[in-house]
Amino acid sequence: MTVVEGKAWHQLTENELASALGTDAKGGLSPEEAARRLRDRGPNELSERQGESPIKLFINQFKDFMVLVLAGATVISGLLGEMLDALTIIAIIVLNGVLGFFQEYRAEKSLKALKELSAPSAKTIRGGSMVVVPAKELVPGDLVLLESGDRVPADLRLIESNQCTIEEAALTGESVPVVKTAAPIDSPELPLGDRKNCGYLGTMVTRGTAKGIVVMTGMGTEMGKIAGLIQQTEEAETPLQRRLEQLGKILIVLALALTVVVVLAGVLHGQPVYGMFLAGVSLAVAAIPEGLPAIVTIALALGVQRMIKRRAIVRKLPSVETLGCASVICSDKTGTLTQNKMTVTRLWVGGRRLDVTGEGYEPIGQFLANGRAVEAKSDAGLRRLTQIAALCNNAELAQDERGEDARKKKTAKESEAAASSGWNVKGDPTEGALLVLAGKSGASRPSLEALYPRVKEFPFDAERKRMSVLVSHQGGKLICTKGAPDLLVDRCAYVLWEGNVVPFTGTLKTKVLQANEAMAQDALRVLGFAYRDVRSHESCESEDQAENGLIFVGLAGMIDPPRREVFDAIVKCRQAGIKTVMITGDHRTTAEAIARELGILPKGGRVLSGADLSAMDDGELDKLADDVYVYARVSPEHKLRIVQSLQRKGHVVAMTGDGVNDAPAVKAADIGIAMGITGTDVTKEASSLVLADDNFASIVAAVEEGRGIYENIRKFIRYLLASNVGEILVMFFAMLLAMPLPLVPIQILWVNLVTDGLPAMALGVDQAESDLMRQKPRSAKENIFARRLGWKIISRGVLIGLCTLAAFVLTLGGLKGEGAQLVHAQSVAFATLVLAQLIHVFDCRSSRSIFHRRFFENKFLVLAVLSSLLLLLAVLYVEPLQPVFKTVPLTLRDWALVFVAAGIPTFLMGIGSVWGSSRRRRRTTNRISYGSSGGNRARPIAR
Repeated sequence: MTVVEGKAWHQLTENELASALGTDAKGGLSPEEAARRLRDRGPNELSERQGESPIKLFINQFKDFMVLVLAGATVISGLLGEMLDALTIIAIIVLNGVLGFFQEYRAEKSLKALKELSAPSAKTIRGGSMVVVPAKELVPGDLVLLESGDRVPADLRLIESNQCTIEEAALTGESVPVVKTAAPIDSPELPLGDRKNCGYLGTMVTRGTAKGIVVMTGMGTEMGKIAGLIQQTEEAETPLQRRLEQLGKILIVLALALTVVVVLAGVLHGQPVYGMFLAGVSLAVAAIPEGLPAIVTIALALGVQRMIKRRAIVRKLPSVETLGCASVICSDKTGTLTQNKMTVTRLWVGGRRLDVTGEGYEPIGQFLANGRAVEAKSDAGLRRLTQIAALCNNAELAQDERGEDARKKKTAKESEAAASSGWNVKGDPTEGALLVLAGKSGASRPSLEALYPRVKEFPFDAERKRMSVLVSHQGGKLICTKGAPDLLVDRCAYVLWEGNVVPFTGTLKTKVLQANEAMAQDALRVLGFAYRDVRSHESCESEDQAENGLIFVGLAGMIDPPRREVFDAIVKCRQAGIKTVMITGDHRTTAEAIARELGILPKGGRVLSGADLSAMDDGELDKLADDVYVYARVSPEHKLRIVQSLQRKGHVVAMTGDGVNDAPAVKAADIGIAMGITGTDVTKEASSLVLADDNFASIVAAVEEGRGIYENIRKFIRYLLASNVGEILVMFFAMLLAMPLPLVPIQILWVNLVTDGLPAMALGVDQAESDLMRQKPRSAKENIFARRLGWKIISRGVLIGLCTLAAFVLTLGGLKGEGAQLVHAQSVAFATLVLAQLIHVFDCRSSRSIFHRRFFENKFLVLAVLSSLLLLLAVLYVEPLQPVFKTVPLTLRDWALVFVAAGIPTFLMGIGSVWGSSRRRRRTTNRISYGSSGGNRARPIAR
């Protein structure tokens, strides 16, 4: 962003800035000039891409290929007089259309949520007078005033800053508010988070006041650039959507081809043309599993309900299964991997290191020296440090009703979680962490201020990097100071060492600075603490007078700590073959330390900064992408590039985030995951999944559900298609052999309705196999019939067809059966086909064989199969139904034949699978026993 002699906004002096923008740094623009610029440049608001009308969005839902196939099935069912089937299919079409419409309609709201982050009004100086104008009327060159609580109304270059801090986490990912300055920064390429003299649209002033000149408005702002990225980013079609579309095309072509062959073969062998036409149409309806989209939707919906219980809320149903093939999870650090609660974890007092326990903002914890507890009341140095931390502080620590009700929880774990979540900090997070530290020592700001009333405050200044307060106590006065250790030690003449005040020698100063450096290397943010008694004759009207001859007390190191449960979650990801990548706006040192602590960054893993990314083109990034585990100090554009690079490498990418800066990458990812508590509306609207508890561990649970859902979809595809292949082949073989029809059209439709309904749905809620999360992620390009599924469908379908035909022939007694004999044989074939499918449904529960799963584990499936059996018996034995379905009652001898013929396909395949598994195990054992010293680890059986 060059404006004057190749300089960026943050490099300009006040005079250069005013000159470049044609404004007065004291009096601002004239009202007339502001009006002219507004006409020329347009309003200061985020533009929206012209979206499609709701009506068009709804109509578009019915252009899908499978929907057109379903529409054809509806017409056919209607022609056959099967109005129940026709109405069912219509309901399925409408349901899918409504779901798709609401998903797309909600996606269009992303930019509207972004616009809500803009400030509604702004205080600006025009013509030398302060006026409040609608923020959308701001123009470049306007002079804007900011104070605590204001939302920044445009991109500003600050020319004055009075202890101003701005919360920029949503834009930059910075963990704590940024202290702003007004001085030029002479560095041409800086990440957003390092441009300390700039303010950005949509961020929030948390403390102090500032004055700035508007440099960019509307879509030219950093927030506007993100809006543009969201507009340009197209949501990827999910693997499930791609596979179902492929499946639909395959099914329609095969079904129609086989149906035509069956009809022609029957006519050529002397069957009536009309009868064969009805049989052919019935086969077409049976071959196309019109219930598949409904069952997929039901399986996804039930999976969504399970995911809600595990704190993951799904916004887009088809995206659920995408988690199952995620190979990379790109996670934001702040608030996702960490608690987003600055916490003091280490102290250095009088030459001793003290570790501080406790999590979050709950003021409960211990001080440990070499593992032994230290009491603050009996330790002079620790007591003094915590007193200064509470007194030299403007934040507030409060407990809400959730914390107060914690004791009512049933378990200690619930109590701890509730209490921790019930504590909140109002004010600067760093000062909040110091209040929690004081609370752990038994002190609180209100109680201390009652003993040490504040007389005067010397606010934090970016140049001094210190804050001091003057307090009175027992007739005297006391100065309490906190600040950057390297600068604070120069203001100290003494040190509190082992409980005594001693001169602050060069040796002792060196020890303090070494301790400070050690903490900084561990990615801790370090503050120093000092104090002194003010004598009665001394004046403390200025900072220089107050902050001299101090007594140095110690250091406090704080960090936004990792969530405890994230450790196990990352281990599970690794076991599941999923790479975890941290992407953060924080500094490289902090990001690297957190990544190592969590186990994200392995030995030899690379760390890249935003500056590194800016220096690379896409080709260079692609070469390194697989080796990089941490990206630090990155911008929104960088995050988007990272996601796209991983996608080009063939990865299925899940991207988590909470800030506005994450939204483009979240939307571009194969599965976008937003934080439910800390996440902005923009990110939630751009996402496919929202974590209700902002917990990375919930992603692992969602991955497990996603994998289970996809495997269940494969299970009932296997069941439906194998059953349909069996139905077609029994008719096909009969026609080739010039035999009578083994099944009449109404029986084909009945089999399709009963066996494809409840049992298939019950497979959609089947429990996952035990090794599900020990498998590598499947390829996003994997065909729906991969991993021998196509072979299983064809082989089982052929066996079901042959066994059904064999039962028909044996009962018929010859190839030219007629009358009652034919009806009897057709009833046996009908019962065999139904029973073979109902036995086969249990085989579909396992990727191995029917013997690898407990029979009664899925109670819904058992009930569904029993229901189908009762309906079969009703058709065979209820007299009013027999003429409708062309059936007769079966004898015990018939049932013996039916059970044997129906059981053969599953029994043969089960024996073959067990034998094959045994051979694979022996080969694996031999490779391990007699392989090279490096050895080949046995891989889990392919699913």
